[in-house]
Amino acid sequence: MEGPPGMEAEGPRPFSEEQFRAACRELDQPAPGAEGPWQLLVETMGVRIYRLYHEQSGLYEYKIFGGLADCPPKLCADVYMDLDFRKEWDQYVKELCEKTYDGEKVIYWEVKYPFPLSNRDYVYVRERREMDVDGRKIWVVLAQSVSVPQCPEKPGIIRVKSYKQSVAIESDGKAGSKVYMYYFDNPGGMIPSWLVNWAAKSGVPAFLKDIQKACLNYSKRT
Repeated sequence: MEGPPGMEAEGPRPFSEEQFRAACRELDQPAPGAEGPWQLLVETMGVRIYRLYHEQSGLYEYKIFGGLADCPPKLCADVYMDLDFRKEWDQYVKELCEKTYDGEKVIYWEVKYPFPLSNRDYVYVRERREMDVDGRKIWVVLAQSVSVPQCPEKPGIIRVKSYKQSVAIESDGKAGSKVYMYYFDNPGGMIPSWLVNWAAKSGVPAFLKDIQKACLNYSKRT
C-alpha cells in the first residue's frame, strides 16, 4: 500500500489499474499483525479499524474492515456514488455537488465541524469500477484530492489539500456485503485529539451503519 498523499494533485487525473487491483487485494488480506506497523484501534459493531502513524506529519492512515448485512454490493456502490442522496442521510454534509471544469468532473464537498472549529472542504476526483477478480465481482471506488484553479478556497472554510480514499465491496456470500476502506486526509489547523479519536472510533462505525440504513431506504425509492 502506498503511503499517504502529499499535497493535492494538479488537476484531474485518472487512477491506475494497479490502484484498483490493490484495493481488491485488501479484501483477502489477513488482519494486520499486532507486531506490525498497523495497530488495531477499535473493534466494534462488526467493524475493525486499524491505523498507521507517520512521525513526520503526525497524522494517521486508516484501514477499515467490516460488513453490511442485507446490502448487496452493487446497491452499496450505487448509494456511495449518489451525491444527492448522501445529502439526505449524511448529517455532516454542508454542501456536496459535482462540477465540470474544462470537461473534467470534480466533486466539491463541505463538511460540518463542531463549533468553534471551522468547516472543512474538499475538491476531489473519483472513479468507480466493477472488477472481475478470478470470477469474483468487486466494486471499487477510488478518490483523491485535486487542485482546480476554478474552485478556489472560501473564507472561513479550511481546504483539505491532501485526501485519499479507497473502497472495495463484494458479496459476503449471503444477502450482504464485505467492505474494505482506506482513508487518509490532512484536515489542517488544530484539531482536538478528542475529535480525532471520536471520528475514528465512533464516527466510522456510525457512518457504516448510516450507509446500511441508506441502502435499505434507497432500494425502496428506486
